[in-house]
Amino acid sequence: MPIRSPSLVELHAFLAVARNGSFRKAAEELCVTQAAVSRAVLRLEQELGVDVLARSGAGVRLTPAGAELKRRTEKPVAALEEAALHLRRQSERMRLRLSVVPSLGTLWLLPRLEGFRVRHPEVELEFRQYHHDEDFLREDVELWIAVKQQWPRQVAAQYLVGREIVAVCAPKLAKGVRTPPQLLAKTLLYHSNYPDNWSLWAEAVGGELPARWRGTGFDLVTNLVEAARAGMGVAMVQMCMVEADLAEGRLAMPVPGSASTGRGYYLCRRRALGAHPAAELFSAWVLEQAQAPA
Repeated sequence: MPIRSPSLVELHAFLAVARNGSFRKAAEELCVTQAAVSRAVLRLEQELGVDVLARSGAGVRLTPAGAELKRRTEKPVAALEEAALHLRRQSERMRLRLSVVPSLGTLWLLPRLEGFRVRHPEVELEFRQYHHDEDFLREDVELWIAVKQQWPRQVAAQYLVGREIVAVCAPKLAKGVRTPPQLLAKTLLYHSNYPDNWSLWAEAVGGELPARWRGTGFDLVTNLVEAARAGMGVAMVQMCMVEADLAEGRLAMPVPGSASTGRGYYLCRRRALGAHPAAELFSAWVLEQAQAPA
């Protein structure tokens, strides 16, 4: 009997576009180029002889034929993926080598990591040194969590956390502070690479920085957070770095409001990595953590 069904590559591309409503987002999910997704969907339509997606300037949507194809194939394709992953788990050593920005690793990732170990005890994690000038060509790392940059073509990067910045301080320093002017009159602490974050935040909350303001800069986020805990002043820092401190009362946010820097931290992998069960398990878990309410 001749094979009449499309290939799994084409079905994966189609289903990813259907889930995301976008070729670009589908490419990010599958860790391939947008052109590769587009070609795969085109081959699928040519093989079936029908259009499964309607493309327009406003985006992409399913045609009636596409909706039926999605309904009939989504669960079987997911079942095949689960079966393949299960078999790989039995035959491969489940080891994952990570390279993570140290401050994010210390303040955000490590406090959560026991949850991953409990959920996936079969995965062995190894942390490798993080390089600030990373070219992502190293063979001793499968996944990176890196600061946003111009990603090389061989890298697939997905936003994780870190765009949102907030003003925090020790609870004793927060007493009596209710408005942006009251807060901005305090000693201001900042990351020495990003002193303009204070301007971003002040504009976002309707405040105004004092003329020729001065503060104290730190080249490490961990030191910046520690200075805020010690009561040295009010720190401008990414929300993800102080979630635990705020929840446990070590720090306070006397003036509500945040600003976006447009930067942040990204989960990265080489496009050539291919199927890697441990990387897929960790990626799904860490993205879930990033999307969970603080």
